[in-house]
Amino acid sequence: MKFALKLIVLLLLVQFVKAQQSDYKIWYKQPASTWNEALPIGNGSLAAMVFGNPSLEQLQLNEETIWTGKPHNNVVDEHASTITQLRKMLFEGKYAEAQSLSKEKIKAVQNGMSYQPAGDLWLQFPGHQTATNYYRDLNISNATTTVSYEIDGIKYTRRTIASLTDNLIAVHLKASKPNALTFNASLNSVHANKKISISNGLISLKGKPAKAEELEPAIEFEALAKVSTVGGSVKYTTTEVQVSNATEATIYISIGTNFKSYRDVSGDAHEKAMSVINQSSKLDFQTLLNKHVAAYKKYFDRTTLNLGESEQAKLPTDERLKVFNQKYDPQFIALYFQFGRYLMIAGSQPNGQPTNLQGKWNDKLKPAWDSKYTININTEMNYWPSEITGLSELGNPLFKMVKELSLTGKESAKKLYNARGWVTHHNTDLWRINGPVDGGFYGMWPMGGAWLTRHLWEHFLFTGDKEFLKEYYPILKGAATYYVDALQVEPKNGWLVVSPSMSPENKYMTDAAGNGVSLTYGTTMDNQIVFELFSHTIQAAKALNIDLKFADTLRSFRAKLPPMQIGQYGQLQEWINDWDRKNDRHRHISHLYGLHPANQISPYRNPELFAAANQTLLTRGDVSTGWSMGWKVNFWARMKDGDHAYQLIKSQLTHVSPEIQTGQGGGTYPNLFDAHPPFQIDGNFGCTAGIAEMLIQSQDGSIEILPALPSEWKDGEVKGLNARGGFLIDVAWKAGRISSLKIKSNLGGNCRIRINTGQKPTNSNISIAKGANKNPFYEVAKITKPLVNEKAVLTKPTLKETVLYDFQTKAGLSYELKF
Repeated sequence: MKFALKLIVLLLLVQFVKAQQSDYKIWYKQPASTWNEALPIGNGSLAAMVFGNPSLEQLQLNEETIWTGKPHNNVVDEHASTITQLRKMLFEGKYAEAQSLSKEKIKAVQNGMSYQPAGDLWLQFPGHQTATNYYRDLNISNATTTVSYEIDGIKYTRRTIASLTDNLIAVHLKASKPNALTFNASLNSVHANKKISISNGLISLKGKPAKAEELEPAIEFEALAKVSTVGGSVKYTTTEVQVSNATEATIYISIGTNFKSYRDVSGDAHEKAMSVINQSSKLDFQTLLNKHVAAYKKYFDRTTLNLGESEQAKLPTDERLKVFNQKYDPQFIALYFQFGRYLMIAGSQPNGQPTNLQGKWNDKLKPAWDSKYTININTEMNYWPSEITGLSELGNPLFKMVKELSLTGKESAKKLYNARGWVTHHNTDLWRINGPVDGGFYGMWPMGGAWLTRHLWEHFLFTGDKEFLKEYYPILKGAATYYVDALQVEPKNGWLVVSPSMSPENKYMTDAAGNGVSLTYGTTMDNQIVFELFSHTIQAAKALNIDLKFADTLRSFRAKLPPMQIGQYGQLQEWINDWDRKNDRHRHISHLYGLHPANQISPYRNPELFAAANQTLLTRGDVSTGWSMGWKVNFWARMKDGDHAYQLIKSQLTHVSPEIQTGQGGGTYPNLFDAHPPFQIDGNFGCTAGIAEMLIQSQDGSIEILPALPSEWKDGEVKGLNARGGFLIDVAWKAGRISSLKIKSNLGGNCRIRINTGQKPTNSNISIAKGANKNPFYEVAKITKPLVNEKAVLTKPTLKETVLYDFQTKAGLSYELKF
């Protein structure tokens, strides 16, 4: 009897622990007073920030296709002759003059359009100014947000979802006492061009963005809100819905626009919004909720992370964030990891738009950097977690955008560079512009499209989907073709280089007037991107058994690219000449692209470059803008330095006041949004990807288990991380040593693992690895031997000794390794 009782208690305890681990909540004891304290919900196309004020609730609403402007491109034909001049001047060493000419002549007809809000739902509750027992949360385990409080002994609850299945936002309101729910509902917008009306029980908000950079707006939108009640009465005025003495109410919100594609705005905004309302308002809130949660969990539950428990977990999220760097809180790291995955599910659904600089959450008509797609790091960083953390299909909006850019980018290639193929510079928007923007300093960088193509190849490496590769191969080929035509022979070494270009947003000198000079040719990042693009296209042609002659052409061009160089300070050179400043702390560390996200710098294959990358990271320092620190987590994970990667997570999880909107010292706002500042979502995604990279890596010819485990993460478990070649990894560890390792093979083939020396698998079918990995998904392109400055002193980081093991797998089977 006692044994049975103990067993019941143990089972209940296990269930409690599992519930604690699976129920991730961001919660507070007070409503949001600013946007950076409000909580985000979204279903890819629709998004909202929920403030949770008892007396005046605000849902700030977004729809992903509400942008200024209209279908167009921003290519300026006259730039072609200037580019020819710039190439000549740069090869003559006239760098400052070239920069000045670029600034004068490379001016876009417009610099990209702005992503804009739709409006706000306002709920006014008379007499609710003195609430007690207040509680507000975002449950990222089921994608709901809840507000509850008491007034005169009556408990009021609001629950809000952005439905993944029914394409609407639904708010459910409930009072614990019958007929105690009274409120007014209305819609409004910050847009000047708007019309608000109420007809047939629907609140309608129609609007258009304002004229921007001489472009008349093409987007028309309509938001509709319908109120359904249990009990009470409903009255309609010209501007609001008045609910009196109800017990429950549900508000259904839909938003439609006339957007059909980047070149077609012939849709009917009213019809889109009405079709959703007509269909979904027939369903009660519980039905909508059940469908939504089931759809969400199909994504979210694929990956779990447990790093241990802490007393801090009992604190509200804002208080917990403030003390994170003083008190060890491993559960907070797991929460933050999963919050990034939540934001991806909420912000990037198949067939929609990719997440932009602010994801899908923006309340400003003129947001920071227009809330565009900045493709010299930020947009790409948004999608770093998609493959490795089990959200592969959520990369679909990015793939679709790349396909569209490959069409519009032909105009830039032909008109600006007289080249075949396609090219995109450092910014784009809803209309898929691809010419240079932001004048001659940031914008003269023809590499954004090439970087984006790596996500196509990575998707194939993780999934093995040959139909996908067949569909997207022409885009890889088109991007590679552009560089075959556009690469220039630099005069000193005869290398093929991209010219004109720059190392994103950094400068290597100042001119006589004190102006920064960034324009040059053959930057390290450009060389790495072109090397990788050529390599991916060669491997894709091989996988599809097509275009073998073209692949040979790419091999010959790849052999003529500049090698990486190690400069006088032992650093990886950022430019083709050793112009690096000894104490450069710039937020962009573009020349480490070869370390991450690419795989051209390895401690095992080229330790000299690895040492130079280490020196570069140490020089640049840790604290920077939020997104930069997110990238550095990944850099240090690839450096196999878990403690340093963890230090960057700590720096990122530094509380930033919600009022702070500018600066270079990043961190995290109270709602866990990344602070550049201002808010940029890329830091959230970067850190989520970085945490995964600390636990599993598969870019360097093998699956490396716990490659960058911090000393503080002594015990833990992660399930559902993905490795290239279709391998699914579950690993648990105790005292820093693997205690359980399970690998599911979706594609079959050789599985090569790298683990720390001293942990030998005892399975009979596992052997010490020899030679190159025969699994084609683990082919690593061989780089050219780097050039090393004779003044350079290289200090190679100390690495743990590791061993490689091989075993054969069959598709669909799982394997448990014994130690």
